[in-house]
Amino acid sequence: MREGKKGSNATARVVGSAIAGVSELLVFHPIDTVAKRLMMNEKNLIVAGDMGLSMTNMNAAIFRDAKDSGVVRKWQSLFPGLGFGAGYKILQRVYKFGGQPYVKEFIANKFGDSFQKTFGEKTGKTMMSATAGSLMGIGEIVLLPLDALKIKAQTNPDSLKGRGVVQIFQEEGFGLYRGAGWTAARNAPGSFSLFGGAAMAKQIMGIEDGRATWVQDGIAAICGATASITVAAPLDVIKTRIQSGTSNKGGVTLIYELVRDEGPTAFFRGLWPKLLVVGPKLIFSFTIAQQMIGYLEERMAPKP
Repeated sequence: MREGKKGSNATARVVGSAIAGVSELLVFHPIDTVAKRLMMNEKNLIVAGDMGLSMTNMNAAIFRDAKDSGVVRKWQSLFPGLGFGAGYKILQRVYKFGGQPYVKEFIANKFGDSFQKTFGEKTGKTMMSATAGSLMGIGEIVLLPLDALKIKAQTNPDSLKGRGVVQIFQEEGFGLYRGAGWTAARNAPGSFSLFGGAAMAKQIMGIEDGRATWVQDGIAAICGATASITVAAPLDVIKTRIQSGTSNKGGVTLIYELVRDEGPTAFFRGLWPKLLVVGPKLIFSFTIAQQMIGYLEERMAPKP
């Protein structure tokens, strides 16, 4: 993301983003599983005036078959789909964090004057960063099969039992791209908000390109991640339910039934867990990617 920095190169961007993806996976995969399972739950978990029943419902929704097991078994139950998660997460972070700077540079070279005339010099840079992020978010559907398999393993593991990776891809085929349109619709505003929110935060802090500290990058990441998760939440619920494979219903039907049976607030089911525990995952990896890419660019820059 450090546009204009001398010595920028593909190696720094790929390696820096990959480090962010691996770090995020090791720390946050169990939290991601909890959020996905809560989004898939269609029942009201919290019972007013009955804390015991509420806790029982939460325990069953989160730990599934391990709900009556010990702490170790419950913890292990939060790691389904780790292989798919590893492939998806690392590729996703390399693609998005490593690729977004190239798209922004392309936009700046081809349409930079138009953005600056329309939005002003500083805001124009923010809008270019957000637009580049949005385009990368749409293109991210290429990785959808890995994401779909990860979500199935987390929310509907029985659908994958007894099948190897090759067999799954052969049998599922283009079915693994189920929900691609909804994923793109969710990623476009979500990634726009992520990169745009972070860029705006840096603009407000008066940070020039490539001069952010760990703390400043962290603050920018908090702003971007919060905006991204909130904006994408409604479509994320629909995307997750489509990809889980528990229903053959289309997105429009799911939206209608969700509003009818669960109410509009169901669009934001799982939002607080994502903001409180999944949000830090995005903040964590975004900050690491920013810092590692900048560090590697400096180390790999040609010596004068």
